[in-house]
Amino acid sequence: MATRLVQIAMDARDDAALGRFWADALGWEISSEGPGVTNLEPVGFDYPDPAALCIDIIVVPEAKTVKNRVHVDLATTSAAHQAELVARLREFGATPADIGQGDVPWTVLADPEGNEFCVLEPRPLYEDTGPIAAVVVDCADPRAVARFWDDAMDWTLHEATDDLARLRSAKGVGPYLEFVRTPDAKTVKNRVHLDVRPYPGDDQAAEAARLRTFGATDVDLGQGDVPWTVLADPEGNEFCVLASR
Repeated sequence: MATRLVQIAMDARDDAALGRFWADALGWEISSEGPGVTNLEPVGFDYPDPAALCIDIIVVPEAKTVKNRVHVDLATTSAAHQAELVARLREFGATPADIGQGDVPWTVLADPEGNEFCVLEPRPLYEDTGPIAAVVVDCADPRAVARFWDDAMDWTLHEATDDLARLRSAKGVGPYLEFVRTPDAKTVKNRVHLDVRPYPGDDQAAEAARLRTFGATDVDLGQGDVPWTVLADPEGNEFCVLASR
């Protein structure tokens, strides 16, 4: 058995407005919209497909209070493309963000609800990822967290050092999942988290049990009786195990 990383979930005070921002930012479409939930995916996308990670934006009552420990990096193809994308994102409502990054070749912005993200300078590694180059997770021990996710999913571990670990779909398509060492500790529930889904025919409960053997723990966020299972990785990052599909 193995899970697949299928989407990113973002908390929001206004899911529709934040959904419009990210749909414009990525050139994606709003595939469905229900009370309190907005779903985004590429135009013509056949879900689930490792070529892209969809985005679910979900209304929550609490406001953002600290820097997110999970964020997305956007890819660009040239210096001109990077500058154009930054300007366009600011027109859509993004604002510059200072998270202590100093003088770096990428641009740090925040979306209209304050979620930090990066617009990267051109990098050969990300030339075929699509608009999202990577989903980046802050952590204390990249090697250890990457080992968990390497066991949890059918993705391939490409790199693991004391400061950075990187995985990508075994099919060699779509964005990377990266773990970066940071000094700050996790203090609140992540406002951006990962959703994984077992393959068709695999049992959701059995898959959750398998993940617990690798170090996942159960988390009660007040979710009540829902069709997904909420777990946390060994550093406390919440994620959801969805029903197989």
